[in-house]
Amino acid sequence: MSGQVRLALLGPVARVTLSHPGKLDAMSRAMWRELRDAFLSLQANRDLRCVVVAGANGGFCAGGDIAEYPQFRFHPETLRQFHEEDVWGGLAAMLACEVPVVAQIEGACMGAGLEIACCCDIRIAGAGARFGAPIARLGFPMAPREAQLVAAVAGAATLREMLFEAVQLDAREMKARGFLQRVVPNENLALEVQATADRISALAPQAARMNKRTLRRLDGRAADAPPPADLLERAYDYATSPEHREGISAFLEKRSPQF
Repeated sequence: MSGQVRLALLGPVARVTLSHPGKLDAMSRAMWRELRDAFLSLQANRDLRCVVVAGANGGFCAGGDIAEYPQFRFHPETLRQFHEEDVWGGLAAMLACEVPVVAQIEGACMGAGLEIACCCDIRIAGAGARFGAPIARLGFPMAPREAQLVAAVAGAATLREMLFEAVQLDAREMKARGFLQRVVPNENLALEVQATADRISALAPQAARMNKRTLRRLDGRAADAPPPADLLERAYDYATSPEHREGISAFLEKRSPQF
């Protein structure tokens, strides 16, 4: 079995589950394509407010399915296709998601798992989670797009440790380095993630989508660099929207907003 990526819709929250029993939910080629398809399908859902990404079998994702590697890794063209189409296709679809994405991380978050976690907006881990990219033990480097992504989110210094020393870091250390927003006891992880998704879903969905678009465009820009002109041009078009009026009115009327 090559594993699967399952998509479930629970009201305004989608749950994307990485499942590869017996392989710590490692990503197969088929799973990368399914990940892409899952997120592309979510783009058309205007009622969606949050996506949760989790592993299915007591972990998050332990990397790639190494048993498949001899099929394509020893030829430049098939290797390029794997990274540029399969892997980056899945990661790019995640990055393009217009609503907040929450990672529920437990157990191993290695290599491919680390890259998937980097595509999420909020990363919450169980205290027992471990992070790394020990691919030097397998004799190959991280692909350029993937390295750029991880360096931008996890930090270049952290990525250098992981790539050059095959270092694995625990959840507490990754929170200290700014990669994780929260670390909770393993037994509380699912409840904490659900509470986070519920909080996000109760807030203004239009504002969340606009914030995601803005943050996506500003990623990597210097703090004193002006925002892109086209971003500024339409930045205030929401002024007359019902959601905007409802949020302000509810505050002034001392009631909960109905978004």
